[in-house]
Amino acid sequence: MSHPPSRPTSPATSPPAGPPSGEDGPPGLDPEALRAHLEREAPGLVRGPLTAELIEGGRSNLTYAVTDGVGRWVVRRPPLGHVLATAHDMRREHRVISALHPTAVPVPEPLLLCEDESVIGSPFYVMEFVEGTPFRTAEQLTALGPERTRRVVLGLADTLVQLHAVDPAAAGLADFGRPEGFLERQLRRWGKQLEASRDRELPGIDALHAALGEALPHSPAATVVHGDFRLDNVLTGADDSVRAVLDWEMSTLGDPLTDLGLLVMYSEQEAVPGSPISTTRGAPGHPDPAEIVERYAAGSGRDVSALPWYTAFAYFKLAVILEGIHYRYTLGQTVGAGFDRIGALVPLFIDNGLTTLQEG
Repeated sequence: MSHPPSRPTSPATSPPAGPPSGEDGPPGLDPEALRAHLEREAPGLVRGPLTAELIEGGRSNLTYAVTDGVGRWVVRRPPLGHVLATAHDMRREHRVISALHPTAVPVPEPLLLCEDESVIGSPFYVMEFVEGTPFRTAEQLTALGPERTRRVVLGLADTLVQLHAVDPAAAGLADFGRPEGFLERQLRRWGKQLEASRDRELPGIDALHAALGEALPHSPAATVVHGDFRLDNVLTGADDSVRAVLDWEMSTLGDPLTDLGLLVMYSEQEAVPGSPISTTRGAPGHPDPAEIVERYAAGSGRDVSALPWYTAFAYFKLAVILEGIHYRYTLGQTVGAGFDRIGALVPLFIDNGLTTLQEG
């Protein structure tokens, strides 16, 4: 099966023009230039001419499947026309999967990092191709049947336990982030993001932001945080196990319950027409969010009593992301179908966030 990254949290806007592709390659990747570099830096890895295919559906960084007809690999690079290197840091992604690969956390094996932009027009890294399926819809899980669906979803919670059990210092990631004040910075960051794309009244969003600030929980010991942990950001194998966790571009050191809160938020979403948020909630056998939380708590030993705050924060972040997309749509900066419906979804996430926080 293919090795796609996750469906995006939001539909992608059309990228600015970037470096040209090779004669037989997709935009942003020249297979011949890549092959020449691999032959120099990893002799024997590639056995013939390369063909490459852009894998659709990634969050922002571009992902390509590459083959020489015998072996298969995956290449990750920043989006075309990227400006802020810190937002699409290939070294950072490569570093975290390199650190996690020897641990129990299933990640693709990293093979090579290239920071020389002259090769394909940007930094990039190469990793192994992992067979698996990123489940994005209830229909996909329904085809597995209730027992397998339950096993797949609970396996996701088990994998999160494995990730949060990694000792950052022992893995060489002690300086991978700034855990002190993590939640305050996150709340401030997303508040600024909201102001940057705010051009209409959004009833309740200021109340949600303020309530989150007033009820800020005390964070447990910092762990490696994925930042966007959900079912369609992992590859599930034929045996229903998690074969690989993908899309580490938002990873850092921080509060592990932010990962769990986001997973709960995604897990309790019902399908909403026009929503860009993938959901598997309606599949028979899908565990309730409470069971996912219980599974994580039992496996990790962490106190999850403050989880409603983290879930409400996840709703706030998604509301801000969707409002940003709506704002770009009003400026004519989006291309594709469905953007006209995004704005109507934002109040749903605000209301869900407020309800979650109040009921918690």
